[in-house]
Amino acid sequence: MARQVRRRPAENRAEDPYLHDHTDLTSVALGTLPLFLLLLGVGSAALQTVCSRAVGAESADYAATARDSRSWGPAPARLRPVLAVYTLRGLIVWPLPLLVFVVADRLTGYHLDTPEPLERGSWPHTLVMVSPAAALFIAALLRLALTLAPAAAAAGLGPRAALRRSWSLTWTRTGAPRVLALALPSAAVAAGVFRLVAQVALPLRPLVRNLVEQATGNFFAAYYAGILAPVIVGVLVAAAVTLPVTCTAFAVLHDRLRVPRASPRSPGDPAARPTASEPRPSRPTAR
Repeated sequence: MARQVRRRPAENRAEDPYLHDHTDLTSVALGTLPLFLLLLGVGSAALQTVCSRAVGAESADYAATARDSRSWGPAPARLRPVLAVYTLRGLIVWPLPLLVFVVADRLTGYHLDTPEPLERGSWPHTLVMVSPAAALFIAALLRLALTLAPAAAAAGLGPRAALRRSWSLTWTRTGAPRVLALALPSAAVAAGVFRLVAQVALPLRPLVRNLVEQATGNFFAAYYAGILAPVIVGVLVAAAVTLPVTCTAFAVLHDRLRVPRASPRSPGDPAARPTASEPRPSRPTAR
């Protein structure tokens, strides 16, 4: 009798397909993803613009740039290139891993009443299985190479010029280690904050589920909303905590990498001699 009582919750969970089938939950998440990305994109673009202007205020050429109304313009005009950079960077980085993941799932994933196109243990099956990891590695490299693009766009460049500048500054002997030194700790801190906040926000699940069910009368919509609520709170809190620091750090890095440090020249250096286009110092005449 006691064994039957203990097994009853497990049997109830097994009879409810919505407790272990994440297909509908994925569809709901993908349906709300554009609005969520738009919210994060606008907030990140505004924050990057503010941080880049604050960093640029300390540089020597900021005064001339700030006086040029065509360069900065009103606030919406300043946000457009940064938003365009976020959009272009997302279109460059993420389509490849998403496409490879979908293809690999179709060819090697487990689907009910559908025979697998590739035989398990064969070398095509193995290659398709590891292809998402390779695509994620390529996407990570592209994302690192374009990390400085929002800061470049906030500094006054166009979207494509900002992407090209980020690529040229990152793939250098001094740029790549510095970008990695900033990107890896920032990603680790963001992941840690997200994990902590999502766990703390787990009590929101029954609260959101009850509120949505009372408002809509739809049990399944309330169930999915309760699952997604801690995730959304975790993402928003992690972004609010880490984005100001990372945007400022990448703005500073972009400002330092784009301005080459001039080394002092010795009097015997041929580069220190005046050229034909430069005026030569006049010699004092003897009286």
